[in-house]
Amino acid sequence: MSDHARYERLAGALREMPAQLSETPKAVLMLSAHWEAPEFTLMTHAHPPMLYDYYGFPDFTYRIRYPAPGAPTLAVRVRDLLDGAGISSGVDANRGFDHGMYAPMAVIYPEADVPVLQMSLRKGLNPRQHLAAGRALAPLRDEGVLIVGSGLSYHNLRAFGPAAKEPSAKFDAWLQRSLATVGTEARADALAAWETAPAARQAHPREEHLLPLMVAVGAAENDAATCSYHEEDFFGGITVSNFRFDSAPATPPR
Repeated sequence: MSDHARYERLAGALREMPAQLSETPKAVLMLSAHWEAPEFTLMTHAHPPMLYDYYGFPDFTYRIRYPAPGAPTLAVRVRDLLDGAGISSGVDANRGFDHGMYAPMAVIYPEADVPVLQMSLRKGLNPRQHLAAGRALAPLRDEGVLIVGSGLSYHNLRAFGPAAKEPSAKFDAWLQRSLATVGTEARADALAAWETAPAARQAHPREEHLLPLMVAVGAAENDAATCSYHEEDFFGGITVSNFRFDSAPATPPR
C-alpha cells in the first residue's frame, strides 16, 4: 500500500467522525499535544490566529488557514468545571490554533463552522492529573461539546520507519487491551501506569502525545472504547491507532 493510500485511510476515518455523532456539536474542546502550560490553560480569543509550530516544511504549509471561531464562553464553563474539581486553570487571550488542532479539524469539519476551544496540557505531564481533568469535564459531553484528544499513539521521532515496527506494535497491543477494560478504576489505573507497558519509553520518550488520550478517557470513563482507525505500516513501519469513546456498538477499524 502506498503512503498516499495510508494517509487517505486516516483521512477517511477522520471524515467519518461527524456521522458517528447524533448531532453537530455546539463546540469542540481540543487537547493538542503541542501546547503545555504550568496549569491547564484555555484559549479565549474569539477568532484565534494560526500558530505554525513547525519548521523546515514547504512554503504552502505556512499559509494554511483554518478560520474556525473560538469559544470564549465555553472557556468560562470549562474553568468553572475544573475549579469545582479543585483543579486550577488559566487563560491565554493571544495564542493561536496549532497544527495539532487544525491538521485533524480541517478534515473533520472542513468548513471550519464549528467553534473550537483549545486547552493546554499541564506541565509535568502527570497522567492522573489529566485523567482527573477529563472527569471534571465529563458534563460537557451532555452539553453538546465534542472532546477531542489530538496526539499520536507512537511518538518517537528518532525511531520512525522500520525501527519503530516492534516497539510500536507492542505498545499498541497494550493500549488496545487497556482501553478495552471498561470501568472507572481498572482502565484509569492501567493508563496511569503506562510507563510499565511493553516498549513504553521506546514508544514515547516524552509522553506529551499520549496525554490528550488521558483527558478523553477521564471524560468518558464508563464508555466503551472503539478503535476507529488502525494501521501497522504508518510512516514505513509504525503501528498506530485512533479511538473513540461512546456507548454505540463497536465497529471494525478502518
